[in-house]
Amino acid sequence: MPSFPRPGAVTICEINRDLITANELSDDAAKETYGKVLGILFSPVLFQSENLLTALSSEQGANQRNSGLLSAALQAVSTGSLRHLFRPIDVKLLQDVDFHILDWHQHKHILAFISGPHQVTVRDYEDSEGESPCILINESQKDVRSLSWRPNGGRALAVACKGGICIWAASYPGNTALVRSGVTLGTLSRGSGTKWILIDFLVSPEYEQHTTLSWSPNGKYLASASFVSSSFIIWDVAQGMGTPIRRGLGGISLLRWSPSGDYFFSAKFDGTFYLWETNTWTSEPWSSTNGFVMGAAWDPDGSRIVVAFSESLTLGSIHFATRPPSLDAHLIPVELPEIQSLTGSRGIDKIAWDASGERLALSYRDGDDLYRGLIAIYDVRRSPLISASLVGFIRGPGDDVKPIAFSFHDKFKQGPLLSVCWSSGFCCTYPLIFRSHVLP
Repeated sequence: MPSFPRPGAVTICEINRDLITANELSDDAAKETYGKVLGILFSPVLFQSENLLTALSSEQGANQRNSGLLSAALQAVSTGSLRHLFRPIDVKLLQDVDFHILDWHQHKHILAFISGPHQVTVRDYEDSEGESPCILINESQKDVRSLSWRPNGGRALAVACKGGICIWAASYPGNTALVRSGVTLGTLSRGSGTKWILIDFLVSPEYEQHTTLSWSPNGKYLASASFVSSSFIIWDVAQGMGTPIRRGLGGISLLRWSPSGDYFFSAKFDGTFYLWETNTWTSEPWSSTNGFVMGAAWDPDGSRIVVAFSESLTLGSIHFATRPPSLDAHLIPVELPEIQSLTGSRGIDKIAWDASGERLALSYRDGDDLYRGLIAIYDVRRSPLISASLVGFIRGPGDDVKPIAFSFHDKFKQGPLLSVCWSSGFCCTYPLIFRSHVLP
C-alpha cells in the first residue's frame, strides 16, 4: 500500500518505500530517521512565501503584456514594421509552467531558490559558519523567473530575469571570482569569508523577460528563452555572446538539455515541441492534442525524456529509436492511475525525476480534501519501457499548504534528495533512502 501521511503530520524522509512522518518539523526527528544513516541534516530554510508567490504570479506578466502591446504599437507606427504586434505572448499560461526556480549544485550541498520578485536565496549546508542563508540581490536582477547552477563551473549560478541573465559566482580564499568588464559589481558577504559576486549580465537582444534556462552538460553553453519570444538563445558564456535559434511561432515554455549533451528539448505554449540534435542543430517538430508541455525531465543517459501535458493525467515518454544524432523517436504513454483514482485530481502540475532514474516526484492540481497539496513519489523502472509504481505521498508543514516548486539533487551519493518550497514558507529537504548499501 502507498504511504499516506495523516492530516497534521509532516513527512521527514523515505526509508525502503516507507515515507516516515512526525508530528512536527524538527531536527530531532531528522536525526532519529535519516541523520544517523547519512551523517548530515538538511534543516528547513525559512522564506517569505508571499514574496515567492508574487514573483511567480501572472500579474507582472499581465502588466508587461499591456505595456508591451502599447509600446509595440507605437514602435510599429514609428518604424513602419508590424513584427512586434504579432509577437506571441501567453501570459495567462505562465502560472502553469514548471519554471526551474529551485536547484541543487551538482557537486556540493548548496541549494538555491527564488525567494522573491527580485531575489535568490542560497543555503550552503557544507558551510559550518554559514547556517543562515545568503540573499542574492542586485539592481540588474529584476523579475526573477528561473535559475540553474553551472555544471563544471565551480560555484556559479545563472538567474533568468528581466532583460537577460545574471551570472553569480562564489569568491573565497583560493578562488577569486573574476567580473566581466562593465558589469555592476554586487557583493554579498558570508560569515565564513565566502562572497557571492555578480560576475556577468548576459543582455537579451531585445531586453526581454527571460523565463527558462538550461545548461549544456559541460557548462560551456547556456540556453535561455522568453515566453514572449519564439526564439531561444544559445549563449557562449565565456565570450558573453548569444546566438538566437527559431522554430515555429509560439512563445517558449521550457528548455531542457539532455545529460549526454547530444539532444535538446524545447516546448511552446501552442502545444508544439521540438527534439533537437546538437551537432548541427537540426530539429524534428512534434505536436500535442493534450495541451502544451508544462514539465519535462530527461533520464540519466539521455535516451528518453518524460513530459507532462497541461490537459492530461498521463505522462508521455519519448524514446529515441537509435543513437545520436538520429531524431527517430516514439512517444509512449506512462500511466499514473492513482493520480485520478486516489486523489481526484484534474491534472498534473509539476514533475521532477532524480538523476539515477529511480524516483519521480509529481504534484497535481486540486484533488480531494485528504490528498490536496501533497506530492506523489513514484518508484520508476526504465527497462524495457518506463513504468512507475506509487510509493506514497509527501505532506509539507502547515495547514492547507501546497508545493510551489521542487527539485532533486543530481549527484547526492546516498540516493535521491528532494527539496520542496512549500506555500507555508518552508523549503524542506527529503532524503529518499532505499538502497541496501546505505541502510545500516
